[in-house]
Amino acid sequence: MTIDVRPASVFEDVRTLLGPKSPTSNVCWCLSYRVPSKVNNELRGPARGAYVAELCRTGPPPGVLAYDGDEPVGWAAVAPRADTSFARNRKIPHVDDLPVWSLWCVRVRPGHRKKGISHSLIAGAVDFARSQGAPAIEAYPLDNGDARVDLTMAYAGLRGNFERAGFVHAADTTSVLAGHPRVLMRLDLR
Repeated sequence: MTIDVRPASVFEDVRTLLGPKSPTSNVCWCLSYRVPSKVNNELRGPARGAYVAELCRTGPPPGVLAYDGDEPVGWAAVAPRADTSFARNRKIPHVDDLPVWSLWCVRVRPGHRKKGISHSLIAGAVDFARSQGAPAIEAYPLDNGDARVDLTMAYAGLRGNFERAGFVHAADTTSVLAGHPRVLMRLDLR
C-alpha cells in the first residue's frame, strides 16, 4: 500500500474524514482549536461544514489528507499557531517567540488503522508546514507511555509517534486529555 499525503483542498474528501453522517449534526470538523471559542459555539450543523469548505477554497488548506489511491483515508490539521487557539491557550506554553505551526489532530478512518497512515500524516503535515515557510512545527500529543488510549480521544496523537517522526520534547503542559498528560513536542524545520 502506497499512501500519498496532499494538502486538504478538496472539500468532499475532507468531508469524508471529518463530516457527520447527518448533515445537521454538530461535529467538530476540526474547528474547535482553529477558531475562537465564540465562533466555534456559534457555528452549528451545516454552518460548520460550510466554514471548512471555505477554508478549502480560499487556502491555505486547513490541513493534509492521506490517500490510498484515490480514497481519502486520513486527516491531519496543521496551521500557523497564531491562527489557532493555541496562540492563547493557558495550558500549553509557548517555548519562544518563533512563528511555529501547530499540528493538533491526526485521524485515520476506521478500516484503515494500524497500517502506518498516522506516520504518513505526520510526515505530510511537516512537509506541508515546511513548504509554507514554517520555521518549526509543534504538536501536543498524549504522553500515554504504554497505556491504551480511547480512540475517540487519540486525535491529539501519541508522543511515541511524534518522537519517531523526529519531534523532541520541548515542554510539559498542564493539559490533560482522556486521563493522559499532553506534552509539547517540536520539530525544527530550519
